[in-house]
Amino acid sequence: MQTSERTGLLYAICGFTFLSIGDAVIKTMAGDWPVTAVAALRFTIGAIGLSAILLFKEGPRAFVPAHPLVQLGRGLCLTLASLCFFSAIYIMPLAETMAITFVSPVLTALLSGPLLGEKVRPAVWIASVAALTGVVIILRPNLLELGWPAVLPLISALFFSLMIILNRASAGTGSSLSMQVFVAGVAAPILIVVAFGADASGIEGLTFGWPSWDVIARCAFVAVTASTAHWLAYIGTTKAGAAQVAPASYVQMLVATALGWWFFGDVPDALTVLGATIIIGAGLFLWRDGMRIGVRKTG
Repeated sequence: MQTSERTGLLYAICGFTFLSIGDAVIKTMAGDWPVTAVAALRFTIGAIGLSAILLFKEGPRAFVPAHPLVQLGRGLCLTLASLCFFSAIYIMPLAETMAITFVSPVLTALLSGPLLGEKVRPAVWIASVAALTGVVIILRPNLLELGWPAVLPLISALFFSLMIILNRASAGTGSSLSMQVFVAGVAAPILIVVAFGADASGIEGLTFGWPSWDVIARCAFVAVTASTAHWLAYIGTTKAGAAQVAPASYVQMLVATALGWWFFGDVPDALTVLGATIIIGAGLFLWRDGMRIGVRKTG
C-alpha cells in the first residue's frame, strides 16, 4: 500500500472513531435531557460553527444552494435519521444500535435502483437479504423487551440511506463544507421546532428546562467531533480513494462495542455478534463486488 493510501486510511479511521466517541457521549445524556432537545442543541451548535467557517472561507455567496429542494430533502432526512438514532442510543446498547445502522450501505445500493434509475446488481439483492437477516437476529430479543421502539436504528438507517442518495444528486453543486452547512442548517431549525413541540405536549421524558453546563458542553463536544470526523473522512477519501476508505467505517462497530462495554456495561451477546458479523459481511461483500465491477470497467 502506498504512503498516501496509508495516510488516507489513517485519517478515515480517526474520523470514524470520533463518530463513535460522539455517539457514546450522546448516550451519557440519557435521563439528563430529552433526546429531542439534545438533537436540537447539537445541530444548532454545529450549524452555527460550520456557517461561521464557511463565511470566512468562501464568503456570503456560498450560502446560496444550487438546488434548494434537494438540500431541504437532505436536511429533512438527516433530521429524521438523527432523531431515530439518538433515541435508539438512549434505550438500546450502543453496539447493537450501531450494528443495525450498518445496514445503511446495503439500503443505499438497493434504493438507488428505483430512485436514481441505476441497475440493481444481483450482488445487491444477495447482500440485502443477508443484511436484513442480521438485523432480524439482533432485533429479535430487543423487540421482545422494548417493543417497536427497537426498530428505531433500522428507521435511522433508512433515512440516512435516502440522504446519501440525495447527496449523490447534489454532487458537484458546492464545496464539501457548504454541503455540511446546508444539511445542518436545515436540520437545526426543524429539530428546534420538534423539541419545543414535544415540550409543549407535556409528555413525560420530552419536557425540558434550561440545560446544565455539562449538557451544553457535551452537545458542543459532539458537534465538534462529528464535524471533525466528517472532515477527516473526506481528507482520507481524497488521499486514498472512496473504495479503499469505505471498509474503514466498520471501525465504528469495534469502537462502539468497546465504549459500550467499558462505560455502560453493555456486553454484546452471541446473537448481537452473529447479527453484526452478517451485516458487516454483507457490506464488505457489496463493497468487494463494486470494486470488481470498477476494475472491469477501467480494464
